[in-house]
Amino acid sequence: MIKAAHDMMDDATNSAYKVNHSTAGALWAIKKFGPLGRIFSYPIAGHHAGLADWQADETGNAALSVRLKENKLLELATKETIPPEILDKTLPDEKPPKGADPAFWIRMLFSCLVDADFLDTESFFEKDKARLRGQYQNINQLLILFNKFMDQKTIQAKDTHVNRLRKIILERCVEKAQEPSGIYTLTVPTGGGKTLSSMAFALHHASIYNKKRIIYVIPYVSIIEQTTDQFNEIFGDAVVEHHSNLETDELDESATKMRLACENWDAPIIVTTAVQFFESLFASRTSRSRKLHNIADAVVVLDEVQLLPPEFLKPILRTLEELRKYYGVTMLLSTATQPAFIPQPSFNFDGLKDTHEIISSPLQLHKEMKRVRVEILKSLDEIVEWEELIEHLKNYPTVLCIVNRRDDCRKLWQMMPEDTFHLSALMCGAHRSQSIAEIKRRLQEGIPTRVISTQLVEAGVDFDFPVVFRALCGLDSVAQAAGRCNREGLLKEGQVCVFRPPTEPPVGHLRHAAGLGKRLLEKESLDLIAPEQFSKYFQELYWLQGERLDQHGILADLRDGELRFSYRTAAWKFKMIDDRKQAPVIVAYGEGAELIEELTRRKPDRYLMRKLQRYIVNLPRYLHNKLVNEGAIRLIHEDIYIQGHSAMYDDKIGFCADRSAVYAPDDLIV
Repeated sequence: MIKAAHDMMDDATNSAYKVNHSTAGALWAIKKFGPLGRIFSYPIAGHHAGLADWQADETGNAALSVRLKENKLLELATKETIPPEILDKTLPDEKPPKGADPAFWIRMLFSCLVDADFLDTESFFEKDKARLRGQYQNINQLLILFNKFMDQKTIQAKDTHVNRLRKIILERCVEKAQEPSGIYTLTVPTGGGKTLSSMAFALHHASIYNKKRIIYVIPYVSIIEQTTDQFNEIFGDAVVEHHSNLETDELDESATKMRLACENWDAPIIVTTAVQFFESLFASRTSRSRKLHNIADAVVVLDEVQLLPPEFLKPILRTLEELRKYYGVTMLLSTATQPAFIPQPSFNFDGLKDTHEIISSPLQLHKEMKRVRVEILKSLDEIVEWEELIEHLKNYPTVLCIVNRRDDCRKLWQMMPEDTFHLSALMCGAHRSQSIAEIKRRLQEGIPTRVISTQLVEAGVDFDFPVVFRALCGLDSVAQAAGRCNREGLLKEGQVCVFRPPTEPPVGHLRHAAGLGKRLLEKESLDLIAPEQFSKYFQELYWLQGERLDQHGILADLRDGELRFSYRTAAWKFKMIDDRKQAPVIVAYGEGAELIEELTRRKPDRYLMRKLQRYIVNLPRYLHNKLVNEGAIRLIHEDIYIQGHSAMYDDKIGFCADRSAVYAPDDLIV
């Protein structure tokens, strides 16, 4: 029906009238089916401009209710000679499943329509590109490659206690994959081989139940490379990366094929970020929405699921339930610190129903993989000043210290011995990757290595330190920090020290988490990071958040008995990285300097901007504006800013906002 109305109005646009065919098609759906025609009107009206709000409050004349009053457009369109087989389509057989959310069902119809529209246009105008789509190995072929890789890896692995446990975890995932589609949890201590074990589950389950693809969702862009490198080694070009830091050579056929697959996720293995995945589920734009129908009948692995942002938790979990119940999606929630997503009627938390844990006894596994001792440096009521902390850190030639704030990280690093490493989000992606690789090399070669970092190392960065210090934080972050300590179990026991720093965590969720973490850490317990601790921790944390678990009222925007939804408003609200609060600057680190030079000589294109993503630092908007006014950041093209002079970026610590008035001699040469 949607395609018929769309084709009818496309035919009409070839007339002299040049009819607004999207609005005319939406009106035809209402004429044909009455109020239920709104189901079709949203996708038809939005197949170029995106899904609209019903009401005009926020979007004015773009609102669907306003556009459906333009009856003259339908009159103009129907005056044309339109083939009867288009006009006389019968009511479609398929209806929303009983109990399904109509707002999400419309979104899925919209995805089908816009993807078909894009593909039809491409097949007509760009036949060479169209031929590059698809042509991937199927799931069963990929499973053979995976099993071969794992067999070889098992032969080469040292016979250690940790490796024996990793093998048991892998076998358990393969066994559990035979069970029906649903939502599964994988609760495995950090270092237990979750990445490969979760892929084993996904591939075996997809093979048994004919799932179309595997979508592997990773929390941060900064750690996606480690996972994709491993998957590429196993599966080759069957892996499609979709994230903002992806660099491709537009002239390379395989890169073009990957870019095409990024548009609609029509590939067997997709590796993407949580931002890309969840913002797409709530998007209104056509380009962002066209991939959604390809999530149906997939296995979705959510890595480090405890990092889902609390302010969007209710809308996210509602959508995951919808995908499970009505769209054939199997979910795997993978983490060492499993959040408490079970329903909680006491504070109106629907959560996730009927989840199934893969590990039969997470507590027993935790005990068997226990490689660290967590201790409190001194009473958490007492502040540990930076000078005192440094004296402790100096006692260890190799040590990692994780703090809560970027300014804390820099200040502490500046007070440390000269050869100490610094890691924070004030370093661009290329800089962080290079530093992490160098730290790993030194650790493997046994070279003394001290590192001061923000929490960016707590997800997906496979460090293995003998000693880790962690500033007071949520209990989940303490456990993640512990995962960077004695990771391979080569020491009898690693040491994790929690301390209260001179500064408080940022206001909001992180501060609430730290307060709750303090209370739980102060209680007498033989094991401060045992799995049962996290159930209590997350239940109380979500209870404290209350209505802030849907802080922006997104569920209300998408719930209405008369099909009056606010798609565009919901999409505007659902920003996991709020670009209204942050703004980017391109920095001259490494190749970034050459790319900036290239950017000054010509207009930006897709290829150049993709490469520059690796050299971007995001700043609070107030600070960004201040530095622009001072000339420390320069506008070079519309909405594209670069650092104003060389002193603004330091090769050890990244972007230095306090150096706006510091110029190197070369910067002063005209």
